Amino acid sequence: MVPPKTPPFSGQFSDQNFEKFFIIKRVSENKEDFGNVSPFLVEKAITGSVGTVTSTKLMRSGDLLVEVASRQQALQIRKLQALSTLSVSVTSHETLNTSKGVITCGRLLNLPIEEITKELSGQGVKDVRRINIRRDGELVPTKHFILTFNTPRLPEYIKAGYVRCSVRPYIPNPLRCFKCQRFGHSKTNCRGTLTCARCAAAGHESTGCKANEKCVNCQGEHTSFSRSCPKWKVEKEVVAIKFKNNITFLEARRIAKAQSAPEGGSYASVVGKKATPPTRPPIVLTVTNPSGAHLL
Repeated sequence: MVPPKTPPFSGQFSDQNFEKFFIIKRVSENKEDFGNVSPFLVEKAITGSVGTVTSTKLMRSGDLLVEVASRQQALQIRKLQALSTLSVSVTSHETLNTSKGVITCGRLLNLPIEEITKELSGQGVKDVRRINIRRDGELVPTKHFILTFNTPRLPEYIKAGYVRCSVRPYIPNPLRCFKCQRFGHSKTNCRGTLTCARCAAAGHESTGCKANEKCVNCQGEHTSFSRSCPKWKVEKEVVAIKFKNNITFLEARRIAKAQSAPEGGSYASVVGKKATPPTRPPIVLTVTNPSGAHLL
């Protein structure tokens, strides 16, 4: 008699399911970083400690972002306390070690999230969120789900029991600050000035504002939260490049700039173009978890 199968039933996840991205930070009383450290010394120290890694990059913060090549290297790099004569600390990268994808499965529509999460855990799924759509002022559950995987690379599919579900990349909306209305940070970390999302004037919120619409990001005649804003579209493309390629926002922005600049033009000229009004209002999808980003 053939023994029953054990998870993962689809067989996509094996020994490749391990954390690959780590941040190495200098431990220094003078708050020194790796900006002035010889790259030759760094390379030799890392290779001597854990072997040849996939990549090492100097981050804007002055810390090192290291991508390891194997599970054994992942175990070794966590134990590092020094590179050559430099004291260091090592932590896992908060986002690059996971990935998010979207599946569509009508057979899961009426099942509780807890059951779906438990049953898919053997395939590397660590979190499941249902996507709701707002209709006539009410949230209506859909057959679309956002899955968070504990691996940097998305699988092509997962199996919900006997149902095979294709996995496509989850592309969240650009992060916009509700205080200063700028992109790239949240209200919690904002150092800017309170700005109206409707008229772009400083000193008041948009609630009750009846002034003419003006965008703080592109100076166009629309609100700062308009999806027709050319700057919003550029930011959306940056986010798409980042999540599709599992790279940092800095790398994604460089790629977006290269792709967006036409011949004889510049990135700024693309952003400065006036927006074309949409032919129909967009459908707003809302995730049940209030801390999650919306999906269009």
